[in-house]
Amino acid sequence: QVQLVESGGGLVQPGESLRLSCKASGIMVSDNIMRWYRQAPGEARELVAGITRGGNTNYANSVKGRFTISRDHAKNTVYLQMNSLKPEDTAVYYCNVIFNGQFWGQGTQVTVSS
Repeated sequence: QVQLVESGGGLVQPGESLRLSCKASGIMVSDNIMRWYRQAPGEARELVAGITRGGNTNYANSVKGRFTISRDHAKNTVYLQMNSLKPEDTAVYYCNVIFNGQFWGQGTQVTVSS
């Protein structure tokens, strides 16, 4: 049974940082393409960042240079380091993997507001 559990969201001011975590069970994050998505109220869910089995990363244009996706094999966890946060980054952030089906975590709320 694949499970993804996100954590690390919260309320921050513009310009501050947060690190999101996605703890996986039932799969190894190093053996799969792992992705972070986000969904703002009234908006479609959008891809934010991904990391391949080989460690290659890709980012949405809106977060390039500010967000970094990484993983820890020993902890079987994927991270999303978010720096220089903006109000438009406010959304629920979801971890995602496709492994004999598509799996999502429950999401973690990120709110950027002064």
